Amino acid sequence: MEEFLSSLITPEVQLAIMAVVVIIAVFYLISILWVVRDAYLRGANPVIWGIVSLIPFIGAFFYSMMRPPMLLADKDEQNLDFALKQRQLMHYGECGKCGYPVEREYLVCPRCSTQLKNECRKCGHALNPEWHVCPSCCTPVG
Repeated sequence: MEEFLSSLITPEVQLAIMAVVVIIAVFYLISILWVVRDAYLRGANPVIWGIVSLIPFIGAFFYSMMRPPMLLADKDEQNLDFALKQRQLMHYGECGKCGYPVEREYLVCPRCSTQLKNECRKCGHALNPEWHVCPSCCTPVG
């Protein structure tokens, strides 16, 4: 039986087995590095996930199922986009009487004709009722 096994496991087969083992080991190390780097980029704790990923291949699979959905850079970009849209919406308001969306420069509501702001006599800009002077031309509001 020993002769049969030694004839089956030739140096070429040993070399092929060794190459497969080396490839598996390289993939294992790469998976650990990927988990640590990806956890860092997503804002998760890379040390804890690195320890979890030490479980061969199961740790990396578990991390890929449980990782945060967005990179920190994507989350920051999303927050900036949200803030920009909020700032753009600040240029608009709504009519106090009917709730229709109106722009800042509207003097009357286009739906219900309620007067929203006063008009400067000199330059024609819209003025809030509590203003005492026009901010565009410095004309006193009377």
